This record gives sequence, C-alpha cells and structure tokens, in this order.
Amino acid sequence: MILYLDTSALVKVYVQETGSREIKPLVEEAEVLATSRIAYVEARAAFARKFRERGLSVRKYRSMVEDLDQDWESYFVMDVSDSLVKAAGSLAEKHALRAFDAIHLASSLILRKQTGRTVRFSCFDERLVSAAQEHGLQVGPF
Repeated sequence: MILYLDTSALVKVYVQETGSREIKPLVEEAEVLATSRIAYVEARAAFARKFRERGLSVRKYRSMVEDLDQDWESYFVMDVSDSLVKAAGSLAEKHALRAFDAIHLASSLILRKQTGRTVRFSCFDERLVSAAQEHGLQVGPF
C-alpha cells in the first residue's frame, strides 16, 4: 500500500500530538510513503512554530529536523509540476480547499493514476478528507 501523507500527517510522525498514535502504525505497514515536495517546508515551519510557541527544547527541535532530513530521502516525493498545479487549482475551486491542501490532494490522485496502485490518503482536515473520499481515495486514520 502507498501511504500519502499530507503535512498534518507527516508532522505527526515526528511530533507527539493528537493523531500521532493513529498515524504511526500506518507508516510502519506502508510499502511506500509518499508526499509532496511542499510538505518539507510546511513541516519545517510547523516544527519551528511548535518550538517558538510550546517551548520545545533546542535538542528536541534539532532532533525532529534531523529525523525529517534523514527520512526525506526514503519518501516518494511528488514534484509540483504545471499540470499538478492546474489540477490542484480545479480541486481547490471544486472543494473549497486551501491551496496546499489542494496540492496534496492533486499529488495523491496523480500518484494513484501513474502507479495504478491503491493510495491511502492520510490527513487531519475534514474538508480535505471529504474531497479525497469523493475522488475514491482510501482515507485514514479516521
């Protein structure tokens, strides 16, 4: 199974928060972990915000960044191409999605089409869950 992680799911792999316990078993059983190239900067921004707002130790913050950097090489990363951006624009309009949510959804749909394999879409946004289900993606960890 290909597990596509939007940024909210990706962050839960590295930061213990609501949803982390549900996402980790999915990550362990997945044959392939996939995400969009934009998830890297979104995750780093989320780590930095948690560091600023929650007072994570410098050591914990650096450890999260190092772990992401190390793991990043093993992810199947979807590039943000012109065709993907146009598909995301259509999805954003159709489902009233935020821009990066639409990019994640478009990435997972293109990945499914290109591989012909089942893609499980993991996110923690109700509107995005609904849109993914409407396009026939398996959604979890809900």
